[in-house]
Amino acid sequence: MHSPTVTPKSRPIHPLWIRTTHWLNALAVLILVTSGWRIYNAAPFFPFNIPAVLTLGGWLGGALQWHFAAMWLLAANGLAYLALNIASGRLFVKFFPLTITGIWHDTLSALRGKLSHADPRRYNNVQRLVYLFVIVDIVLLVLSGLVLWKSVQFEVLRELLGGYELSRRIHFISMAALVAFVALHLLMVALVPRTLLTMLSGRAGKTTP
Repeated sequence: MHSPTVTPKSRPIHPLWIRTTHWLNALAVLILVTSGWRIYNAAPFFPFNIPAVLTLGGWLGGALQWHFAAMWLLAANGLAYLALNIASGRLFVKFFPLTITGIWHDTLSALRGKLSHADPRRYNNVQRLVYLFVIVDIVLLVLSGLVLWKSVQFEVLRELLGGYELSRRIHFISMAALVAFVALHLLMVALVPRTLLTMLSGRAGKTTP
């Protein structure tokens, strides 16, 4: 008996490890952002506070506990995601090549509502740029977070980031950029719902004619 032939189109669009790390990252980010907003409210450096209903932890001590727990989840899961992407070659296949001309062309197409999503296996240039930006943003979020967590122990890193107070602002702005990405990501899911199906099942849903 012959086993069925596995062709590129028969393989899952997103393998199990991608789907698992994706949803764990989503959980970690949700906890980090909402608990981080509560921590920010305890000592705001901008002339506004985050509405308490959007925060997690109830009080500063509780928010810190949630924040640190999610920090380790994001760091461990993020490292696993990056290592598996590099080891499998997926990082270079999915995110490169990336050119200024391609980014400009796909951005114009997106603004005109003409950017194709016919092939869920292939990222367009805008997606490649945004996903690579998010990877860098999360790295900056983690590094600035280490300074806020252990400022004395990470003295060199603290000075590289411009000191403790500047690190607080870098951390907050990096978090805001991540929230903006999530909002954009959810908008794209609403516009192209089958992208959610591929991240749940690994396979594309049916397209409407």
